[in-house]
Amino acid sequence: MSHPSLGLPPRDLSAGDPVAAATLRRAGLRLRTRTLQAALDLDPTFGDRHGEAVRAALLSDLEAFVDRLAVAIASGDPRAMATFADLVAVRYRKRRISMDDLVTLCEGLRRATASVIEPDAQPSVDAAIDAGIEVFRWHRRLAGDARKRHPLLSFIYKGA
Repeated sequence: MSHPSLGLPPRDLSAGDPVAAATLRRAGLRLRTRTLQAALDLDPTFGDRHGEAVRAALLSDLEAFVDRLAVAIASGDPRAMATFADLVAVRYRKRRISMDDLVTLCEGLRRATASVIEPDAQPSVDAAIDAGIEVFRWHRRLAGDARKRHPLLSFIYKGA
C-alpha cells in the first residue's frame, strides 16, 4: 500500500499476480540466501569488497527487496520496484555500497526467483527488476560509481 502523505493512490494488490507474490514472500530466507549467492557468483569480487558483516546486513536488507518485488508483482506495476530503488539509493551510498553492487544484487534476485515462481510469472519479475536496475544505474551516473568519487559528493553522502 502506498503512503497517504506521498499523495500516491493505493495499489490494487490483486491486479497483477498475487499468487506469485505470495510465493515470493513465503520463500523467505531461502530466497534471500540464493539471491546473495547468485550475486557472489555473478561478481566474484563482490565478496572481496564487502566483509562478512556487510554481506549479513545485505542478506537482511534483501527482505525489503523481496517485499517490494512482491508488491510490484501483485499489483502488476513494475514502478513499485523503481520507487523503492529511488528511496534506498541514498541509504546505500551512505553505507558505501555502490550502485553497481545493487544492480548485481538485483540480477541475483532475478536468478533466485526463477527457482521459486512459475515460469509464466517471470516476465513480470523481469519488468520489475529492470525498473529497479534502471533507477540504480541512473544514480550510478549521478554520483560517479564508475570513476573516482568527487570530494564534494563524498562529503554530501557522508551526511555532513
